[in-house]
Amino acid sequence: MRIIDFHTHAFPDDLAEQTVPKLCAFAGVEASLDGKVRSLIGEMDRLGVEASVVLNIATRPAQFETILRWCRAIASKRLHPFASVHPDDPRALERIDQVRAAGLKGIKLHPYYQGFVFNERRMLALYERVARHGLILLAHTGFDLGYPFERVADAAMIMDVVQTLPGLKLVTTHLGGWRDWDCVEKHLLGRPVYMGISYSFPFIGLERARRFLLAHPPEYILFGSDSPWGSAETTLRDLMALELGEELTRRICYDNAARLLELS
Repeated sequence: MRIIDFHTHAFPDDLAEQTVPKLCAFAGVEASLDGKVRSLIGEMDRLGVEASVVLNIATRPAQFETILRWCRAIASKRLHPFASVHPDDPRALERIDQVRAAGLKGIKLHPYYQGFVFNERRMLALYERVARHGLILLAHTGFDLGYPFERVADAAMIMDVVQTLPGLKLVTTHLGGWRDWDCVEKHLLGRPVYMGISYSFPFIGLERARRFLLAHPPEYILFGSDSPWGSAETTLRDLMALELGEELTRRICYDNAARLLELS
């Protein structure tokens, strides 16, 4: 079976050695990998993952250029890095232009780490520029392990943006909203919005996860591990245990991601 992992993280080696232990301590989790590119590729080789989307988060505006350079350095047929733009950057719209010019396919945003509410008015110009360039916007949605459970990216906010900008290629994470699945079920489930399965099965439970995936449009579900925080092997094993059928499993693991990334 062909697999694309649409939700991974990796760092330059020296940064990985510092960042991964700090983030694990901050969130109270244990990483499955060390956060280095070679470890991610080694895991991909072992599991037969053809390609991975590698996500970055600019926690300060000044990090944009460094992240963009690193994205360009690691980009390949197997690794599709997404850059990140900080909403407080006065040059944020220009930064999105630079991401497009660099040939990258998308941008990652994280409301908690970047200090914004998903549907606040100032974000609309940024989303519009992303949509204008045909870039993918992958956003952390739902709550976050390391922060108080405050509503900054819930399913109602997501649908507010989707209805305002129907052309935006938005990918929600963690089955539409980590540990906020009642809200997802009320506002987002069944709608034509991309939903990644990353880092959700142990928290939502396999029975409810199966109901979610069967209730959502089959062309809008994406496999993702959230490596190194989540395990691609465990996520794949749990997905297979859901017994969704060959066609839907193929769409989740490969077809939908290949179409969205415009892979030949």
